[in-house]
Amino acid sequence: MAEQIRRDLAEIVREELKDPRIGLFSFTEVRLSKDLSSAIVFCSVLDIEHGSETIETLNHAAGFLRSRIAGRIHSRTVPVFRFLKDDSAERGEAMDALIRKAVSSDEARHPRQNDDDSEIKIENESNGKT
Repeated sequence: MAEQIRRDLAEIVREELKDPRIGLFSFTEVRLSKDLSSAIVFCSVLDIEHGSETIETLNHAAGFLRSRIAGRIHSRTVPVFRFLKDDSAERGEAMDALIRKAVSSDEARHPRQNDDDSEIKIENESNGKT
């Protein structure tokens, strides 16, 4: 049901919600409560300058979006939406930067030695010679 809501929200916003305060974004995930009464909708905002304004505008339009979703899903309960910025891409980039930093620090402490003998040894081992 969460995936269906995500797709429907994207379609409703694209086709029916005409608000210039909404920048470029995509819905990345919908997390439903167990009783389906509430949903947290994560949004990846591409327009960083207007990211908070986009999220605020979506939260302001949550009632409208809920009413439009009610007509599309076949459920007794329609969740109340809360929109949050999905910062997983930024966290992933930060993790990549930390890993690159750790690797370069490790390489600086323990430089590789270009030893021609090691290449010969590896080649001989693959041929069955030692």
